[in-house]
Amino acid sequence: MGNPYGLVCIAMLAFAANSLLCRMALANTDIDPGLFTTIRLASGALCLTLLVAFTARRSLLSNNKSEQSASGTEGAAANIKSATAGTSAIAAIKQQASIAGALSLFVYAIAFSYAYISMSTGTGALLLFGAVQLTMISVGLLKGERFAAFQWLGFLLAFAGLVILLLPGASAPPLFSALLMVSAGIAWGFYSLLGKKSNAPLLLSAGNFLYATLLTLPLVMWLWVTSTWQWSNEGVFYALASGIVASGCGYAIWYKALPLIQSTTAATVQLSVPVIATLMGWAFLAEAISLQIMIASLMTLGGIWLVIKMRNA
Repeated sequence: MGNPYGLVCIAMLAFAANSLLCRMALANTDIDPGLFTTIRLASGALCLTLLVAFTARRSLLSNNKSEQSASGTEGAAANIKSATAGTSAIAAIKQQASIAGALSLFVYAIAFSYAYISMSTGTGALLLFGAVQLTMISVGLLKGERFAAFQWLGFLLAFAGLVILLLPGASAPPLFSALLMVSAGIAWGFYSLLGKKSNAPLLLSAGNFLYATLLTLPLVMWLWVTSTWQWSNEGVFYALASGIVASGCGYAIWYKALPLIQSTTAATVQLSVPVIATLMGWAFLAEAISLQIMIASLMTLGGIWLVIKMRNA
């Protein structure tokens, strides 16, 4: 199965790389954000579909060779095998996907791309991650989850951290871009909640990526008809890397690691993503790490950590 913590580290690097690759494409090349989004989603869908087909075939071959063994397959392979029983991988992918999931993924991806036109890598990752976690926490509260005093403190601290990030200063992004990234985070939060109960998350992601790609086609056609289509070979490369490596392979590795670690660990370790993204932006794009973003990061991530920690105390 591999070292679970090694897999987790690779997955976190992949998630942070999504922010870096998007920012590199939109800051350093002429590719249009809409085209970037379409290529990212389409290549991610292709990668995930191939992974599903490969996993299902490997599980079938493994099962045929060891039918006398009671152990069977584990984790994602077992879930994919169960979901694809008696049907093709493509049909199983279609069955697992949902319109709500695809729409949430589409809103996240398109808002994420357009927000990064005028936002640093670390600032975008912190806004995105903060909005995702606060959305999921808020939905829990609306469903009747009760917070202890320290959890409320953490929630308010995290919210205040995002507010500080948006205050006028060198690190503050334009308001419209910030609103787009917060919208992307809210959409991703709902996408995560929709997929939380899935017993075959790889199939679910493959299907939702496929349907979300279809939702981008009207935008691409409009860009082409209005002659606002902007192509860049380097930008396409970044989009493919984001879709295949950071999204497709990243999610596959994450789903492989999830059954091997505690849910508290899974939630807490994701706090590292904005920090990694900030460091990537500094290393690859020479983006400054200001006192404002450091304070906002400590407050937002520390507050979310407090909510998670006390929830499982």
